[in-house]
Amino acid sequence: MSRVVLKCGGSVAAEATARALRDLLAEGHEVCVVHGAGPQISEEMIRRELPVRFVGGRRVTTPAALEVVRASLAAVNRRICEALGPRAVGLMGDEIGLEAIPIPELGLVGDPVPSRPPSLLRALGQGLVPVVAPLARGPLNVNADEAAGALAVGLRAQRLLFVSDVPGVLVGGSPLSSIDTDEADRLLREGTFEGGIVPKLTAAVRAVREGVSAHVGETAVLP
Repeated sequence: MSRVVLKCGGSVAAEATARALRDLLAEGHEVCVVHGAGPQISEEMIRRELPVRFVGGRRVTTPAALEVVRASLAAVNRRICEALGPRAVGLMGDEIGLEAIPIPELGLVGDPVPSRPPSLLRALGQGLVPVVAPLARGPLNVNADEAAGALAVGLRAQRLLFVSDVPGVLVGGSPLSSIDTDEADRLLREGTFEGGIVPKLTAAVRAVREGVSAHVGETAVLP
């Protein structure tokens, strides 16, 4: 039995995640789901007249913003668990021991490191589907793509899959069928990409270099 980390964005319908999960479970995989809540967080922050600012795909997070982050993640977590059914168990990352290195210049933000939370392993061992909200101990806000990559490495997963509203890594408007880690590094350094694809591709590259197979949408990230 192989282990898969499935990352779904906050902009992706829970039903789409449920379809991807059903296929993976039918193939006999253990699956851990990691989700974001980016659109929901930004919408609520605007409503509360809090500044919305990103640096390198990471949200600058004040204490007031962290309250919004937690509430939004909890709401999305519940919605995904409802869509996935009775095997899904919602987990907040900071409560199960997700680790991250603080990035003080961004506020209450961390760079997640490979973690192997015991409660997550127990859930997988019981045939459940852990659904993880990306907060780390501190608490610290962590990018969901980076959290998924760190968990994939920590859990020794065989595969890391990113499901989002874009078809893959786009170059010239078309999705690549594959990209190797050196080429991805070069394009990232040159600023070819912007927005949400940056942390996805960065996380995928890190995971692949630790032995995890990774796909960003239709794009395979190769060693």
